Amino acid sequence: IVRQAAKSIVAAGLARRCLVQVSYAIGVPEPLSIFVDSYGTGSIPDKEILEIIKEHFDFRPGMITINLDLKRGGNGRFQKTAAYGHFGRDDPDFTWETVKPLKWEKAQV
Repeated sequence: IVRQAAKSIVAAGLARRCLVQVSYAIGVPEPLSIFVDSYGTGSIPDKEILEIIKEHFDFRPGMITINLDLKRGGNGRFQKTAAYGHFGRDDPDFTWETVKPLKWEKAQV
């Protein structure tokens, strides 16, 4: 889901490059931290991008399974990842590759 978040930030024009990092601890349902770095390419500050990500994406493991529909199709969908990997493919089974539309309040200048 962090890939989906980063791709969505870029697709929305909020940054040309985006890194999203999430850290977890065993037994803790919420991430311990979420980090965003736009490498200076953001059209808004990274702190604001982080808030947009927190509003649109649920990083709890159970919700990742639901939001990316990871149980659909059983293991067959993941067998496809054995050749050519998980990323950069247009296969509809790879739900983490879809861009999620983002809505946010633009700052008044």
